[in-house]
Amino acid sequence: MGALKEPKPVKLFSGLIFKEKEILLSAREKLVKVFGEIDFESDVSPFDYTYYYEKEMGKDLKRKFISFSKLIPPNSLPDIKNKTNEIEKKLNHKDTGDRTVNIDPGYLSEENVVLATTKGYSHRPYLNSGIYAEMTYYYKRESYRVFDWTYPDFKLPERIEMFHHLRNLYTAQVPHS
Repeated sequence: MGALKEPKPVKLFSGLIFKEKEILLSAREKLVKVFGEIDFESDVSPFDYTYYYEKEMGKDLKRKFISFSKLIPPNSLPDIKNKTNEIEKKLNHKDTGDRTVNIDPGYLSEENVVLATTKGYSHRPYLNSGIYAEMTYYYKRESYRVFDWTYPDFKLPERIEMFHHLRNLYTAQVPHS
């Protein structure tokens, strides 16, 4: 039998999908209040890989990633996803109740990148509190690798390179045993 031990802390990040810069800034401010200092921000890029959000959020959506300085225990992901859902609701359109931002938290470790989702599926194990995990990348031969189900924008070479950068930030932070 293997010896039980606590996992290493992991690096928290969030991917944000939005239309208006003001909403991005408001969401960013609320995320900092809850999760602390940001240590990385990607450039804003077009988000045109799916029409899933258009009905609720409109066209010409944008994507940005941020990561946080403070490392987290991996089992805190369900609570974090529920907190980001609360932030989304606070930023909903006052008139229609439609979302103005989608916030997808996840974590990065030396071995993989995991996203939190409220939607179960065959490759998404249930965690807790209505939240499922989706392993998006695994690390092998000095690179993150994708799965068949990895979202299209996560398959882009520049996105994988961004996560390599985050991994470098992480490995400089994480305690080594």
